Amino acid sequence: MKATQFEFRFRVWIAVLLYVLGFWAPWLSIASRYSNVAPPTTAWLALSTTLARWDWLPLSQATVLITSLAIALVFLGSALRIWGTAYLGSSVVHSGAMHADEVMASGPYRFTRNPLYVGTWLFSIGISILMPPSGAVFFLLATFLFYYRLILGEEDHLTRQQGAAYLEYKQRVPRIVPSLRPRLAASGAKPHWLESVLAESYTFAFACCFAALAWRYEAELLIRCILICFGVSLITRAFLPGKRLAAG
Repeated sequence: MKATQFEFRFRVWIAVLLYVLGFWAPWLSIASRYSNVAPPTTAWLALSTTLARWDWLPLSQATVLITSLAIALVFLGSALRIWGTAYLGSSVVHSGAMHADEVMASGPYRFTRNPLYVGTWLFSIGISILMPPSGAVFFLLATFLFYYRLILGEEDHLTRQQGAAYLEYKQRVPRIVPSLRPRLAASGAKPHWLESVLAESYTFAFACCFAALAWRYEAELLIRCILICFGVSLITRAFLPGKRLAAG
């Protein structure tokens, strides 16, 4: 079930493909040929109207609740990715090859072995409300499966390269769900915050745009923000420093 080297190398573009399929949801155009019922335009609307239809909340309050939760998830996911990248290093995070220089046991890696992937999942949940409901379900399931496969592939690589040191780390630090307290003593690794913010400019910039513009309730505007933020992030990478080794 672990990911292949091809999947790891092209993980960014595979993720982009999952975004495209989630927003496009091509199966809807096929279904519309045999049905006159138009589905909700976004999961955002579907979730809000469902809460109102079940008399849990008035529509206005349900919409505010869904919007607030999505913004919180996007910011939490972005923060977790920035925190993890600050310690691991942007060149390692964006490398097309797996690295196993030494065990990373600093910052968020004292609470969970995969803070970057956990951050990606949280960010993805928040952003999925802009997709059609079925597209959001597909996107979240496919995203979870894809990154879980990447986790398994990286764990196999790290185990083969680092042996007992990584096996001990695996035993003490949870794979996905973060521990409420650090499982390891703090090491001497120093975070590189500016480098990390630049490396994670897509998630950080979109989180800011989402928080500022979501209250207009215009999904198309936010989708354009996604495209702009992603384009800017590709340019930003040109200003990132060269490779530095991850500190344990």
